[in-house]
Amino acid sequence: MNTEGLLLTVTLALWAAGWLVLGRGRGCGLGAGDKSNTAERLSIIIPARNEEQNLPTLLRSLAAQAIRPCEIIVVNDASTDRTAEVAQEHGARVVNSQPLPEGWRGKTWACHQGAQAANGELFLFLDADTWFEPDGLRRVLMEFQAAGGGALSVAPHHAVRAFHEQFSAFFNLVMLAGTAAFTLRGDRLAPRGLLGQFMLIERAAYERVGGHEAVKGRILENFWLAEQLRTAGVPLRCRGGQGVFAFRMYPQGWREVVDGWTKGFASGAGQTPLPILLLVVAWMFGLMTAPLGLALGSQPLWWVAAYGLCAAQVAWLLRRVGTFHWGTALLYPAPLVFYFAVFARSVSRARNKQTVAWKGRQIHAD
Repeated sequence: MNTEGLLLTVTLALWAAGWLVLGRGRGCGLGAGDKSNTAERLSIIIPARNEEQNLPTLLRSLAAQAIRPCEIIVVNDASTDRTAEVAQEHGARVVNSQPLPEGWRGKTWACHQGAQAANGELFLFLDADTWFEPDGLRRVLMEFQAAGGGALSVAPHHAVRAFHEQFSAFFNLVMLAGTAAFTLRGDRLAPRGLLGQFMLIERAAYERVGGHEAVKGRILENFWLAEQLRTAGVPLRCRGGQGVFAFRMYPQGWREVVDGWTKGFASGAGQTPLPILLLVVAWMFGLMTAPLGLALGSQPLWWVAAYGLCAAQVAWLLRRVGTFHWGTALLYPAPLVFYFAVFARSVSRARNKQTVAWKGRQIHAD
């Protein structure tokens, strides 16, 4: 076998790594759980800073559910817009945040105050830019019961509407891979992370590990809190949100996309189990060798086939995580290079302790 043939073989082997880390995902509501008395014990906690545009969608989706939680708490994190008024208009209970203490992040401080004010036996922490699909709350509560309680996280299905949002493609995929919950082993491999947009946790387990106070200085508090829960023996589960739970991430433009992913993605890589991290790196390397071989190799038909396999794989994976355009998968090297550039920026800023402007605050990249 010549050098180019060997490179083709290696490319296909690395392509297979993508199936190992992301080849299996389970949705919600497929188990035989009973949600009969779960909703009435549920406190929904929404940290919100300048979210007057996003909150109505989430709160309307909750009002449209067939079942109702015992309370919906919006923690108004020093907003300068109508966040508090919008929350009250839609029937939520508003908790106005106290000044941010030293050593805390804005989101962890807001979640902590929401948990302190909540009455339920179950806490559901939701980001304000998310929403439930019809019957979604019932389905996630059924899944929580079927999984045996503990902690459940749901990966929101990304509603992609603008061109610049297509470039979040690989961030979505790597975010799921980093939890180690969507591998071919499924639930046989315990997750190492939770998704921060949706965390459903038993109150007793949350308080046992110290809640958000234990991870108060972290941007990706979901990964660090998951580690606390896992160490304490709390069962963890992650599920896909297609047809159940959705979000629209960074719709305001390129700067929001870059700063949003910069602020914590390097830290997330640091929390990914080493075998998963190595497989993700190998997979991405394989994805890049296919277009390079197509451009520079002497066997164009073979490289076209390899590129087609890569594009088809990316298309299948992206369908599971969001409404990405088919052209994003066909031209996947563009969002992949964008991912590398933003990730390098995140690593650089974290090492140099530089800040990123986010929702009116200067925060250190984690």
